[in-house]
Amino acid sequence: MNENKVGDMLYLTVNMSLPEAEIPEPFFVKWNFSASDCYSTWNPSLLDIHGLFFDWGKLTVKSRLASWMPVQSLISKNGTNKLCIAVSDVDTPISIRTGIHEEDATFECEIEFFTLPTAPTDSYTAVVRFDMRSIPYYDSVYDTAEWWETEWGYEPAYVPEAARMPMDSLWYSFHQMLDREEILKECRASREIGLETVIIDDGWQTDDNNRGYAYCGDWQVAPKKMGDMAGLVEEIHKIGMKVILWYSVPFMGIYTEKFKEFEGMFLEGSGDDKTFFGLDPRYKKVREYLVGIYKKAVKEWKLDGLKLDFIDSFVLKGKSLLPDTKRDCQSLENAIHLLMTEIRQELIAINPDIMIEFRQSYVGPSIRKYGNMLRVGDCPCDMLKNRVGIVNLRMTSGKTAVHSDMIMWNTDDTAENAALQFASILYAVPQVSVRVDKLPEEHYKMLKYYISFWREHKEVLLDGRLTAETPECNYSSACSTLGEKSVITTFTSPLVEVKTSYAVVVNASQNNALIVKDALNKAYTVVNCMGEEIATGVISADIQEI
Repeated sequence: MNENKVGDMLYLTVNMSLPEAEIPEPFFVKWNFSASDCYSTWNPSLLDIHGLFFDWGKLTVKSRLASWMPVQSLISKNGTNKLCIAVSDVDTPISIRTGIHEEDATFECEIEFFTLPTAPTDSYTAVVRFDMRSIPYYDSVYDTAEWWETEWGYEPAYVPEAARMPMDSLWYSFHQMLDREEILKECRASREIGLETVIIDDGWQTDDNNRGYAYCGDWQVAPKKMGDMAGLVEEIHKIGMKVILWYSVPFMGIYTEKFKEFEGMFLEGSGDDKTFFGLDPRYKKVREYLVGIYKKAVKEWKLDGLKLDFIDSFVLKGKSLLPDTKRDCQSLENAIHLLMTEIRQELIAINPDIMIEFRQSYVGPSIRKYGNMLRVGDCPCDMLKNRVGIVNLRMTSGKTAVHSDMIMWNTDDTAENAALQFASILYAVPQVSVRVDKLPEEHYKMLKYYISFWREHKEVLLDGRLTAETPECNYSSACSTLGEKSVITTFTSPLVEVKTSYAVVVNASQNNALIVKDALNKAYTVVNCMGEEIATGVISADIQEI
């Protein structure tokens, strides 16, 4: 190992060499780090507890090509970075772990390389980056993402403008109970309020509505539900919306015509191994089949994008570890690279503006070369996880379009409570999954207003510098700033600090009033969740709250 220290940055080059090529055994880099002034922890997969953890139950980020990324931070009470650990290699299975060693109040830290079997090799090199600069924790994470992109060549896919516009996803609103005429009704209603793309999810390929993936793999249209897919897409295009179609990439169900053809080419444990199995992309036949399916669909049905699901379900264990001369690729990670490279090349040849959605956990620097929409993992009605997932993604995704999980709510709730779902996802491209055409009047007015609000402030929301305070509280507030304009959302505190000449403050907290700091003599307007004006004036010294 070689060290290179530059100020408060330390770069450690890790080298491994073997007498001959073989599947590497796991190895570790271990050290201790002072817990002085350390208050919380952060990694991209962390959505709830941000405590310091124990050395016998360390906080761990598990990273590989198709899942998360190797970065983890220790943070002070005031949100300052204490130590941000990152590894240059984002493809190899790696884990970063930190936990308090109670005997001396230090963090016991370790990086484990080759946590899962890979292809045989006789050498390996990676660089570990230790950022100990006293800067805001989010700046150290932003810099890590830029380091991967600029220093290590993980250049992300092109993002068409359509991937940055609000969308209607049919999963929570329809589930598998899709119906052609109902879809068209929903598209007309959602287009009227500013949603520009519809995502047709699971169910279009089967008449069975019992969930699960036993009918996935043939990818033939269920005619009773959908009729002619090309005709449906054409009708939706006439409404003025684009169409994205869902596929579960690895899964092959037992009730499909293709199941027998691909027996012996499954990955053990990638499905439930009873009703559906995960295809093994190390076989050329598997890759050719999947690429051919997507290419044919985009070309013949004139699709605008694909929602490629469950890429993180490709796993390597059990019998799949045994060699097979029929495979043309030994490494699963390399095979996923080959598959995704072939998919992207074929699809952009048909449509250069093709949209491809991935979701947590396959959102790292390497996988961003193939997808241009990264969505928060499923969290129905959970505005807390949605906001945390969005902030985590924004800090690590560069200019790739970050999308919320589809917002939904119970329509028996108040419009004010329902509005909190949208207020929690402002710093991402909104995905909506309610029946717009069946919303109560106040809910409809609220949703229409919030979409218009988001579109009005889209540039600052998506392209501004996003900062988020108190990660240990799952972010008490967030602010995106572009030039002299900012949008600030408070999730808990009634105190809001304005640092730009123009600011929009969104109250997503339990407080009925906010205290605005450093805004003396500024004009203000207050609107409710439906955009109706309820107060206007100028902030003066005798105004206590607005």
